[in-house]
Parts: sequence; C-alpha cells; structure tokens
Amino acid sequence: MSKDSVDRSVAGRKLEHIRAIQSDPQVERRASGFDQISLTHRALPELDFDQIDTTCTFLGKPLSFPMLISSMTGGSGEECLQLNRNLAIAAQETGVAMAVGSQRVMFTNRDAAASFDLRALAPDVPLLANIGAVQLNKGFSLKHCRAAVDVLKADALYLHLNPLQEAVQPEGDRNFSDLTSKIAQITHDLDVPVILKEVGSGLSQADINLGLTAGISHFDVAGRGGTSWSRIEYHRRSDDDDDLGLVFQDWGLTTVESLIGARETLSHYQRKTTLIASGGIRNGVDMAKSVILGADLCGVAAPFLEAAQDSSDSVVRKIRKFQKEFITAMFLLGTANVQSLQGNTSLIR
Repeated sequence: MSKDSVDRSVAGRKLEHIRAIQSDPQVERRASGFDQISLTHRALPELDFDQIDTTCTFLGKPLSFPMLISSMTGGSGEECLQLNRNLAIAAQETGVAMAVGSQRVMFTNRDAAASFDLRALAPDVPLLANIGAVQLNKGFSLKHCRAAVDVLKADALYLHLNPLQEAVQPEGDRNFSDLTSKIAQITHDLDVPVILKEVGSGLSQADINLGLTAGISHFDVAGRGGTSWSRIEYHRRSDDDDDLGLVFQDWGLTTVESLIGARETLSHYQRKTTLIASGGIRNGVDMAKSVILGADLCGVAAPFLEAAQDSSDSVVRKIRKFQKEFITAMFLLGTANVQSLQGNTSLIR
C-alpha cells in the first residue's frame, strides 16, 4: 500500500482495517491453542440432545448461549452504519451479547455516532461500549467514557488494551504509562461496569492482577492466534521497508495460555468475576473448550464480518451454526448445561 493511498483519519483507518482483513488471508493466524486440546468423547452421554440447556447470564441479562459478538467497527459512512446495525439485529434475534468497535471515531467525526446508536435494534441483550484505554493518556476522561456508554445505552464499557497495535501503527498512541490509576478512576466513577480487554495478544496474569487492583471484575483475554492486528497495521505502513507488523504478527499469549492463567488468578479472588474468551474462536467446539477452561462467555468477531456486510439474516445463520456446534459438543461430552461444562477440566484428555 503506498503512502499516498493511506487515509490517516480515524474513520478512514477503520475501513482500511476491514479491507486488510478481506484481502489478506494470513491476517487469520489459526493458532489460538484450541487444536492442542482433546476432549473426552462419551458414547453413552445419557442425555436428550433436545433438552440440553445452553442458557446463561451476562451483566444480569439472559443469553441463549455464552456468545458475545466481539468488537469490529463503527464510524461514519453507510458501510459501518449498516454493518453494526446488522450485528445488533442479529444479536437481538438470537439472544447473544454484542460489543461495538472503538468509539474514539465519534469524538472526531460527529456523524460516526449514528453507527453506535443501536439500543432500539437490540433492546434486550447486553451491549458493550468501547474506548481505547490509552486514550486516557491523550485527553479522554470520564466525560468521554460516559458519552460512549450513553449513545449505545450500554450495559458495560470495554477499555481495550492494544500496545502492540499502537506500537506498529503509523500514527499509534504509545504512551501506556500510569494507565492503571486512570482505569481505576473510571471504574470507580462510571455508572456501568468496566471490562478490561486485549485485542489479540492476550492478558497475562500480571495484567489481570493490575486490573483487579483497579477494581475491575470483568476481563476479556483476547489472545493470540486469531486476527493479527499487527499484520493488519503492516498493510498501513508509511514506509515500504517497514516490516515491524510482520515481525510481531504472532506476538503474545495464545487464547488458551491466557485463559488458563487468567482463571488461575481469578480463582483466588473473592469478588465475583467474569472471564471472556476471545481470539481465534472459530466454531462451537472452540467455545466448548473455552468454557471448560473457565470462560463465562466467548467472543467472536472475524467469522461474522462478511455476513454482517451482507445482512442481519446472514449473521443470524452464522450464530445459529455456532450454537448448533456448541450444543453438539455438549451432547458428546455428556454435559446437560453450561454449569456442568464450565471449568470441568476432567473433560480434557
């Protein structure tokens, strides 16, 4: 990509990210660790497939099964607007949660706010707002976080952590100093829960512990092995000789590694916590493995992108496919409900 073709605006950046995902199959790294986990098949599950209960709750609201449509995009223009609306309609129809992409764009482009105004389309499911935590070092404050929550009428706010992406990005914000104290203040003052989230390199146990000290009770590990944002930013490089995004395209903790570490850390904590698995979850079997490793919820993004560009019905079909795969895995493991699956590492062989 030539320097002249790159749009350095926040809004333009979001469309460039989508184009990179569509044009480069290797953005999908296929190495989240799930293939290394084998589960114990039950030939006599003693279950009625049609009676398996996949329901759960998240942020006090019921879900049909433990799925979250993870953050993808948002911004001005019909493409971003329709994409988010299709996702929201599908989330409502299937009874799953949804998170929007970074809302920073709505503070530089007023028209972008419309792509985050989704509550009327998804009145009953959890919706998550989203701000980059590093923006707290760039002038963002409680006011911005509240505005992000308000436009979506969100149930919680993602504060996403993306140091690798910012380090590789041509216009990246790289000052991550003293963020924990600022996150703690937002967590204390905001009217909805804050969720700490990586974007594809995983949360370490040290990160989880820092989050806990900041008052965070909800974590999304977003591990390595799915979409590589480092490789995506490589496509937006200013210098053709700059290969930093490729060098670091597989940097970080895999989703499985991050999940195991996070659950170990959270198991010693008295306060009720929520653990979200995301990063390379590509089918219902990956979801089942995540829940076995201790996840309360599974976030999925890339598999829904093409469907969301088509229609809400296409997204619904994708979600239903994940759900059928998840139920089938539960049936073949002899687990009648999500509670009997969660944290049940005896199912791993």
